Amino acid sequence: MTEPPGAPDDLAGARHPGAAGGRHQAHDPLRELGAFIREQRAVARMSLRRLSELAGISNPYLSQIERGLRRPSAEILQQIARGLRISAETLYVRAGFLDPPAAGGDVEAAVLADPRLDAEQKQALLGVYRSFLAAGSRGGGVAGDRRASPASGPCPPVGRCNE
Repeated sequence: MTEPPGAPDDLAGARHPGAAGGRHQAHDPLRELGAFIREQRAVARMSLRRLSELAGISNPYLSQIERGLRRPSAEILQQIARGLRISAETLYVRAGFLDPPAAGGDVEAAVLADPRLDAEQKQALLGVYRSFLAAGSRGGGVAGDRRASPASGPCPPVGRCNE
């Protein structure tokens, strides 16, 4: 199990200010990172014990990370990401190791780089993505009110027709 003693992930044993006493922290990146990891674990329907096994870290250490009590190293985040089957970069951004991608990010590059998708799946996803972008550039927007009419064709995949 990986737990670097006294490494940068250890906050000198100190708890975060406001952790006790019910005070609300406006912005606590470690707690937000931990909450995100916990949410991803819940979405994956994975126990804390199972994720700790997959990530190669101890149960208590993972629990402390999820509660925002420890700052994990980039290596530990990579192991957690691998266990959750999510991008390590996502965790790096949330931990503050990387800057967030520019608005809009490179969705197409991410789809093309994902090894879990075959070529047909990648093309299908890119086709849907590009159709949403095209719809948005025509003024309808994905969240826009585009009701079906004989001139506009079938209903978009999101929203209701002929309300």
